[in-house]
Amino acid sequence: MIHRPRGRPPRTARARSKVFPVTQTATASAAVPAPKHLPDAQTVTAVRHWNDRLFSFRVTRPQSLRFRSGEFVMIGLMGDNGKPLLRAYSIASPAWDEELEFYSIKVPDGPLTSKLQHIKPGDEIILRPKPVGTLVHDALLPGKRVWFLATGTGIAPFASLMREPETYEKFDEVVMMHTCRTVDELEYGRVLVESLKEDPLIGELVGDKLKYYPTTTREDFPRMGRITENLKSGKVFADLGIAPMSAKTDRAMVCGSLAFNKDVMEVLEGFGLREGANSEPKEYVVEKAFVGEGV
Repeated sequence: MIHRPRGRPPRTARARSKVFPVTQTATASAAVPAPKHLPDAQTVTAVRHWNDRLFSFRVTRPQSLRFRSGEFVMIGLMGDNGKPLLRAYSIASPAWDEELEFYSIKVPDGPLTSKLQHIKPGDEIILRPKPVGTLVHDALLPGKRVWFLATGTGIAPFASLMREPETYEKFDEVVMMHTCRTVDELEYGRVLVESLKEDPLIGELVGDKLKYYPTTTREDFPRMGRITENLKSGKVFADLGIAPMSAKTDRAMVCGSLAFNKDVMEVLEGFGLREGANSEPKEYVVEKAFVGEGV
């Protein structure tokens, strides 16, 4: 197994992720605005609005930034009071990418996203280069199958981990369960997953290991229902033709609302999995840092 220390590989081995569909509907600025010289500033390179509630964007990466796929950083803009307004955002791009990608909701009256949703290529954002987080491989014990369980923009850290070679080196199977209210809210994840097998850098590693299980809760879709319901009923196992979850073979990562995290933790523990952490790896981990506007 290849050991990848926290950080970037040499420049010759790095590349820009091909998943972000910049050439399709990304916003391009007519003219690059004059530098605002924000503290810890990074420049926006691409923006895509998936619907009126969700958008993703890419920014330059600080040369000093080293992170593990699945971690988050604090990003933001200057507030009306002249002080930085920051929120925790998972890095949606993998550790090898030469840029950073983020996936966000739009909150009309949100202190940060009401402004952040209007960024254009050439604009600057604040990015504090101090990554942290529990959704990392180091926090899990070795296993054969890993489950990524997310609602809404909680798929962001898994967008990073699904593009991380270590994921496929450590596990024989990877199951991405993503639940949203409506079909269009699944689009970011769908586009990403469909692009992976053709990715020149990790496509061969992904192969048939990745199983994608998207569901909706409000709009009709071939697969519906909450993640907790589909796990408890066994429907996801039947639909994918896989064995039920077992503490001996399965590992899991969870990212969603506080209520979702709590409900999923109960289900996972019902299967015998125990919560772990960076300091004490076990069978599953939960990201608890995101509240309100956070991912």
